Amino acid sequence: MPQRVRPIAHRNNIRVNTALTVFIGTITLPVISAIALPVAAQTSSTGTASTGWTATPTSPAAPMTNAPAQGQPSPQPGLQPLMPLLPTAPQTDSPFTLQQPLPAAQSRDTYILGAGDAIRIDIFDVPEFSGQNGQYTILSDGSLNLPWIGNVSVQNMTLEQAANTLAQRYARYIDDPLITVTLLAPRPMRIGIIGQVNRPGIYTVNPATGATSQKQTVSTAIQAAGGITQLANVRAIEVRRPTPSGEQSITVDLWRFLQAGDISQDIALQDGDTVVIPQADTIDPAESAQIAAASFSPATINVNIVGEVMRPGTIALPPNVSLNQAIMAAGGFNRQRARQSEVSLIRLNPDGTVTKRDVEIDFAASLNDATNPPLRSNDIIVVGRSSLASTSDFLNTLLSPLNGVFSIFRVFDGLGNLLAPSPRNP
Repeated sequence: MPQRVRPIAHRNNIRVNTALTVFIGTITLPVISAIALPVAAQTSSTGTASTGWTATPTSPAAPMTNAPAQGQPSPQPGLQPLMPLLPTAPQTDSPFTLQQPLPAAQSRDTYILGAGDAIRIDIFDVPEFSGQNGQYTILSDGSLNLPWIGNVSVQNMTLEQAANTLAQRYARYIDDPLITVTLLAPRPMRIGIIGQVNRPGIYTVNPATGATSQKQTVSTAIQAAGGITQLANVRAIEVRRPTPSGEQSITVDLWRFLQAGDISQDIALQDGDTVVIPQADTIDPAESAQIAAASFSPATINVNIVGEVMRPGTIALPPNVSLNQAIMAAGGFNRQRARQSEVSLIRLNPDGTVTKRDVEIDFAASLNDATNPPLRSNDIIVVGRSSLASTSDFLNTLLSPLNGVFSIFRVFDGLGNLLAPSPRNP
């Protein structure tokens, strides 16, 4: 009598089923039950040693959800489920399409799985649980509900760790399982941005909008927060990243990126990262001009110009604009009334204080703190009146009541002329 034993998947990719034997005289021959052909390996994470093989896609009965397929028998103690011998052709009229893996936006060695991630599980030579049938979304508690093995937590695991965990659980039912876990679509990322940016806060990047077609990096996160301020220190940006073993701190030098083109400084962000932009101790005007032209700087800043200029009001100007440029953008001085030797610069500081200083005007000066300082957002420039204009305004104010009195006299004089009898002709 033949005996039923566990099927063994050999490393040469030939499955020999010793459960069925054929007796020919005194010779017992094993019957080969299935031969799988190799296919191209995918860039994903595989449990156990990698052999360069992946599951061959087959015709699924129904798309797999986080529950065993309808009609799927549960394993019984002492009896292992038998696999189909040969895969069938895939159905072309299926309403579901096999979602392709996400481009390498996140490395499989560094991406941390969490609730909301869409993944695909491929088990070599088990087409019922692979390909289209192996697509899942991680539940809110960070777990997956898989056929045969039930609930498995993959929270805070890399793709490789998740594949190894699944391989260990499936080893009870499948000999030497080769399991691949592929990231199809990452979950919405929550990224915190604080420090010297115009709009600090928590930002959510939703993959449904297509924003994950490119990597979310430090520079794109700063752009989302309105760009850096003029006080930002781009040499010592810190990325705080939670990991299963604790918080990791990564230093980013965007100045090196601007100077040497080191794109590795603009690192990719992950869910839960916090970007901290510190304040610079000293500001070099030459460096500020280069930083102001970068993509992670704001497109414009608002500067208020009041007083004796041709077009007073709030003006949107490029960041790191100079005082002279702002005056010219407002149409220049009103030459008949403006005091053109100096102006007052009022600055609203981030701590709530206000500073005011007088700046001598020199249109021939280059960018410098003394006579042509760089402006910050919400700076106020006050252009005063000249001595002649001040005297004229004072006299107009002083004499305006007398003008009213004289106006009354002129009214009575006019009435007198109207009431006076006209002279008779002799």
